[in-house]
Amino acid sequence: MSTTECSACIDDTLPQASPATAHWPAIFSLTLGVFGLVTAEFLPASLLTEMAADLSITEGAAGQTVTATALIGAIAAPSIPVLTRRMDRRHVMLALTLLLPLSNLLAVVATDLWMLLASRVLLGISLGGFWSMAAPLALRLVPDALFPRAMSLILTGVSVATVCAAPIGAWMGEAWGWRSAFVAAGGVGLLTLAVQLATLPALPPKSHPDLRVLGQLLSRPAVRAALLAVLLVISGHFAGFTYIRPLMEDVAHLSIGTISTVLLGYGIAGFFGNLAGAHVAARSERYAIVLGSVLIAVLAATLLLGGQSATVAAIAIVLWGFAFGAFPVGFQIWIVRAAPDQAEGASGLLVAAFQTAIATGAIGGGILVDSIGALGGPLFATVSMALGAALTLRYGPRGRAPLPAPTMA
Repeated sequence: MSTTECSACIDDTLPQASPATAHWPAIFSLTLGVFGLVTAEFLPASLLTEMAADLSITEGAAGQTVTATALIGAIAAPSIPVLTRRMDRRHVMLALTLLLPLSNLLAVVATDLWMLLASRVLLGISLGGFWSMAAPLALRLVPDALFPRAMSLILTGVSVATVCAAPIGAWMGEAWGWRSAFVAAGGVGLLTLAVQLATLPALPPKSHPDLRVLGQLLSRPAVRAALLAVLLVISGHFAGFTYIRPLMEDVAHLSIGTISTVLLGYGIAGFFGNLAGAHVAARSERYAIVLGSVLIAVLAATLLLGGQSATVAAIAIVLWGFAFGAFPVGFQIWIVRAAPDQAEGASGLLVAAFQTAIATGAIGGGILVDSIGALGGPLFATVSMALGAALTLRYGPRGRAPLPAPTMA
């Protein structure tokens, strides 16, 4: 998951589209939006060294660009649907999509850390709001029977971005400078906006959501356990992933060409990890999360002990991408099991928890990287993943998952 691969607490009683009114081009426009957002969100991980050098800041400080996006996304995910509850959803989605190219443009012209952080704040608003509405709107754009297929199409944007963003960003950063990658991401945003203008139909609001249901959900122990597991596991992952570029350069001493290849391998492995994670989660989401967490803890420890070896580092990073694929589907099913009567509201909390965890990982990893060097990220990941695995093993749901796992995550 991106960190954000779930739906929000809105429009959960909307009437379904009839077969005659299925809007596949509009679904494709949402896929483009997801691709653009996930690509822009994780570009800093592959450009951290160049960004830090150009702006004369530390790599830990540059990593806080991920933190800014995540924190704002965590706030925007439950807030945007409420603040815009009386607005046509087409207009809201177009406004959120417009923020994508604007945020990338601001990153391109940034002259200091504060301008760069401002660009990432805009991205966080777009990210949180877009993800909070994508699934409920898909439910309105296609008949109920086609909804799983529509969500699979939308989530391919995540998989493709996972494969492409890091290696292409690293390659463009080396060839034309780090700002060129944000120019490309802005172009994707403009294309998405054009496609949405042409394909999204009018979508008048059908309900008036509020935040009271979120407080009610947080009173449930099962929901709290799931969200705490998200915070531990996802923060551990992003503490390592956000600072993986300095590790490959400063510890393993990989060339830029090799770094791009490793990041491509990471993305491809993550794609297949999504499929494997869905397969395991369909039988036990608890074991899908535990196995993924344990594997990443072992890989992070391997980087701590043997990261100086280019071969060890490359293999560990690629396998890390595969292991992460177990989480999105596993956590989605867990949260639904924890609150089957408020599945949409619980998924909205999951969006916020993911974004908070991304921010926590970026902050904690950044502090360690600035304090002890590039191995600080794997150190944070080893501890946090081990705790997350133990928590999930103890409090995770038992028995078969209540819903079939999707084919893509």
